[in-house]
Amino acid sequence: MGTAVCQNAFQTLRSPAIATSIMHMSYEAKMIILSTENLDESIEFYTETLGMSLKFRDGAHFAALDGGPVTIALATAVDHPIPGKVVVGIKTADVDAAAKAIEADGGAIVKGPYDDAHERRAVVYDNQGNGLVFYSPLNR
Repeated sequence: MGTAVCQNAFQTLRSPAIATSIMHMSYEAKMIILSTENLDESIEFYTETLGMSLKFRDGAHFAALDGGPVTIALATAVDHPIPGKVVVGIKTADVDAAAKAIEADGGAIVKGPYDDAHERRAVVYDNQGNGLVFYSPLNR
């Protein structure tokens, strides 16, 4: 996240403590989420053509493949945050602050922040219309 985003978030939030917190959060791109209409065909393509290992599968709507340091996720419209788009999953400690900062600097919140079964998430567009999902594992 650039300095301009953090500075704009500071002006919007009007709290030096919150702005400082946003500027010092870490963001790790951990996942690339691809759309698919046929999960079986996509899994076959990535495992057989590219030799990627299947990490796990969730029914007929989501699968995660080992892409090295980044997970390649395949998702149907049922589980894809923005169907039809490539979306980057970014792990962060404070999903809510990240979403507010994106919105404050010209991006948009599509969904959230919200809790699902395993993590806190926010689906956003950056200021150029690129899809991002900020997430943080829940401590349950």
